[in-house]
Amino acid sequence: AGSNLFFFATVVSSGMPTKGSEKQHTILQTIELSDESDEEFAYEEVPEEPEQLDDDDDENINDINKLLAETQARPGEGGESVTDTNPAKVKQRPQVIDDFFRNFLIKYDMKRSLECFQMEWYELQQSGRHQESNLPPVPDIYMKNHGLDEEVFLLRQEVEKARSVASTAKQSWDKFRKERDFHRMHHRRVVQEKNKLIIDLKRLKKHYEQYEPTLSELRHKYEVAMKEKMLMRLERDRFMAKYEHVQKQLSQVNSDAARDDTMVASKNDGPTGEHSRGTVKMAPWPSEDRPNPFANSNFEAARVGDMKRSAAFKGHLGAVTRIAFHPKVPVVATASDDHTWKMWSIPEGQLMLSGEGHKDWVSGVVFHPRGSLVATCSGDSDVKIWDVAKEKCKNTLTDHSQAVWAVAFHDLGDFLVSCSMDQTTKAFDMQSMRCRQTFRGHVDSVNYVTFQPFSSNVLTASADKTISMWDLRMGLCVQTFYGHANACNHAVFNLKGDTIASCDSDGIVKLFDVRVVSEFLQLDTGQHPANAAAFDRSGRVLAVASGDASVKTFDLETRSFVKNLEGHEDAVHDVAFEPHSSKYVVSASMDSTFAFWQ
Repeated sequence: AGSNLFFFATVVSSGMPTKGSEKQHTILQTIELSDESDEEFAYEEVPEEPEQLDDDDDENINDINKLLAETQARPGEGGESVTDTNPAKVKQRPQVIDDFFRNFLIKYDMKRSLECFQMEWYELQQSGRHQESNLPPVPDIYMKNHGLDEEVFLLRQEVEKARSVASTAKQSWDKFRKERDFHRMHHRRVVQEKNKLIIDLKRLKKHYEQYEPTLSELRHKYEVAMKEKMLMRLERDRFMAKYEHVQKQLSQVNSDAARDDTMVASKNDGPTGEHSRGTVKMAPWPSEDRPNPFANSNFEAARVGDMKRSAAFKGHLGAVTRIAFHPKVPVVATASDDHTWKMWSIPEGQLMLSGEGHKDWVSGVVFHPRGSLVATCSGDSDVKIWDVAKEKCKNTLTDHSQAVWAVAFHDLGDFLVSCSMDQTTKAFDMQSMRCRQTFRGHVDSVNYVTFQPFSSNVLTASADKTISMWDLRMGLCVQTFYGHANACNHAVFNLKGDTIASCDSDGIVKLFDVRVVSEFLQLDTGQHPANAAAFDRSGRVLAVASGDASVKTFDLETRSFVKNLEGHEDAVHDVAFEPHSSKYVVSASMDSTFAFWQ
């Protein structure tokens, strides 16, 4: 350290004099540095003496062993070791005055003063004016004050931090206290409202208990009145049916008598007699003992599992509500909400005929068994008979008072039945174009009507949740099928005529055995309404038009779901199998299209 200080003093005195100072400095030693290279200097190699090195190592090892022996405890009397009871004391050397000044100047960042102090201090020390032994140390009180100042500074910083933390905690506490007070007040208000509601409920219960006997009595009276009303209605309908039957018999007898008189008069007056011009020809009632030619037939079931949509045709401006196959040629007829019905060729989908004349939506369409006529019904309460060959409306039947939902031809073609929202079903004579029979008994809209194959029985589906069978000739209800929990939308026979499939607005399809008059199967198609059902030619496959824009197919032998025919964009209103082979299916949808599945 002394050589460094001396070197510093030498540099200051020789090359860095203080600017503006008049004081003379003493040159203690002049050192000349040469830039010449010392590469030419020859160094002499000093040989090593191995014996001397070994002696030095032995001396060092002996010194270490000696030091360890001295530090070990000396043995005391009786062979016990005696330990030193005076512990070593550490005495702190007081800080010298120059270090104190340096630390002071460094602490307050006084660099120029520090440089001047060091310069003058080392000059005086080198000149011998100051001796370290003569310099007094810094008094302890200054050191204590300095330490206390630093401790106070640190404690103040900690106090400030603690104060900021306490302030934040106080703010959080005030916030939580306000929230607690708010929730406590809200809880009290809710408790008060709850108590008030409890008191009101108790008061209302007491008030209701006073009226409960009266309500029970009124409820009982209402049930009795409704039962009496239903009985009176049934009695009225039965008497009305009997009255109409008697009236028809009288009119039939009168017509027969008039016919006999006319024949007698024609015989008397000749073949050109005038009495033969005003007679109206009536179709005879179908026979009851006609056998079903398909009763013992077994046809191949339709392969609906392999069917896919091969074509879709959009030929209407509104929803397609009903679809019907021509009995002889590959042609289908569609009815729509755009007030029209149309005929299309299958599978090309070419328009063949369009019928316009209804004033409201067309709800039903059906072909005559001979294929020469088409019957349609509409929301305008009319039933129209169309001549396909002449492409015009032949007759309009206006007997219904409200919208007509469906029409159906008898397999002989002599009678047409129609069902209406006016809760009646009517049978029309196709020769006289007059209503020959009215079926009354449903207490809500009659949504669908059809004939039992090769029979004179009429099947109706009503919104009063029942399915009924009627005798065409007598006009009386033969059988009623119960079980649906919602309005029945559609009902249909299989080709053998021994099974009925009916569907309702809850998506439930029920199958009834006509021979034992009981339900033998129920199918759930989902949450959407089941709008229509159709049997294939074998009667073992059932297709259901669903409100979820799909056609659901079921195998009735295995009682299992087969396939979901998807492709429409809106609810499917009707579905029908091809009547001759069941090789393909046609469906009508609310998206204004009808699709061809094969």
